[in-house]
Amino acid sequence: MIKKVLVANRGEIAVRVMRSCREMGIASVAVFSEADRTSMHVRYADEAYFIGNSPSNESYLVIDKIIKVAKECGADAIHPGYGFLSENAEFSDRCKQEGIIFIGPSSFAISTMGDKITARQTMQKAGIPLIPGNDEEITDESKLLETVKKIGFPIMIKATAGGGGKGMRLVREEKDVIGAVRAAKSEAKSAFGNDAVYIEKYIDSPHHIEFQILADRFGNVIHLFERECSVQRRHQKVIEETPSPIMTEKVRREMGETAVMVAKAVNYEGAGTVEFIVDNDLNYYFLEMNTRLQVEHPITERVVGIDLVAEQLKIASGETLDIKQEDLLQDGHAIECRIYAEDPDNNFMPNPGVIKHITEPLGLGVRHDGYVYEGYKIPIYYDPLISKLIIWGKTRKEAISRMKRALYAYKITGVKTTIKFLEKIMDIPDFVNGKYNTHFIEENNEALFTPIKSSKKMEDIALITAYFDYITKLEKLQPQKLSNTLGNNWKDFGRKKGVLRL
Repeated sequence: MIKKVLVANRGEIAVRVMRSCREMGIASVAVFSEADRTSMHVRYADEAYFIGNSPSNESYLVIDKIIKVAKECGADAIHPGYGFLSENAEFSDRCKQEGIIFIGPSSFAISTMGDKITARQTMQKAGIPLIPGNDEEITDESKLLETVKKIGFPIMIKATAGGGGKGMRLVREEKDVIGAVRAAKSEAKSAFGNDAVYIEKYIDSPHHIEFQILADRFGNVIHLFERECSVQRRHQKVIEETPSPIMTEKVRREMGETAVMVAKAVNYEGAGTVEFIVDNDLNYYFLEMNTRLQVEHPITERVVGIDLVAEQLKIASGETLDIKQEDLLQDGHAIECRIYAEDPDNNFMPNPGVIKHITEPLGLGVRHDGYVYEGYKIPIYYDPLISKLIIWGKTRKEAISRMKRALYAYKITGVKTTIKFLEKIMDIPDFVNGKYNTHFIEENNEALFTPIKSSKKMEDIALITAYFDYITKLEKLQPQKLSNTLGNNWKDFGRKKGVLRL
């Protein structure tokens, strides 16, 4: 069994991985940049090591630094989390060369599924349903329109590398094709260092549904059912839920079996996710495979009752997968909301800064995966994700009601967050009825964004409450200093002036 794990990541996912390590009696090692000296994952780990300056290309993305720490501290395994080096085939290979267990799939699986054209070609050979498109990189503009006419409009131009919506362009008319391809190539080159793009038929009213899989080195593969990920903004997931409100038992069974076939086609090992595009008639097509743990994995854990990180650790240790497909059931309904330090009123601009006050939601069916605390300064260098709020209920209706209650109770001051935006989504009829697709946010733009400005009063109240909480603590700790600053009757002063009048 693995005895010490270096977590090559930061933030909430690093803390989450370390929790499973602690439950299993495995020592955890944190690495941190200059900006993360006071981060929660550094405090939570059994050991912590500095690896460089704040920019990720000088710290979390430098393979040599991470390998050096792993060898010096005696870690026998590395967990990459998600993002950073988690889908880097070179990193997987390097760990193997250095005699360190990489908690993830082989470099072959990572590289095969990481390039979308190679993945399409591999899936085609395996008989997996694919969206109509071309299976080669676009290199000749003179043949471009001929290819497009065969596929038919609308089309989606996509970068072969990377993800997150980079290097993607939706095209509905012939006159826009050349310009869109050039723009997609330029963006892909900037984002991934690779300007290769290809074309797929665009599915109108698409649903984004993914299946969680687990596989060991002995050829045993299972799926842990689906996650509905269609609430997206700029191709980035905002809310996920399981089970999917559009799924039937027949389609679930077929898609699950297909996801297992995808994993077997690349001799997959570990935890991974097979993503599909599904149309309104529940026809499904392979989209891509994420060869890592997903941000939204907790909702699967909550509904299926399995610790996915623990399973990753056991599989990486060489154990046989002891979970049988026929024993798995979906119990109740789970929803995850991603909480970002972003300003919804300002085109979701990142809003780094110091957390002045935080009240985390509690109660039955509530799970909070976060890493910030009062006084913590959210750095400017990384993804602005603060936390993930995961809610479980016996039914979807109960899960939505519970999520609304939890979001209402979740208070953060000092930085702008997406909490109120997410709270609004819970009341949109299309979401409540489960009748939504990846266009949900743009189709409900007015309802989601116009009322947000009215939340200013509640933010003011939260700030006032946080301030009086601070004053109360100060009164207990330094009464003379407080008296000199505000006078002895500061509480009455606030009441007389109507500060607390709602």
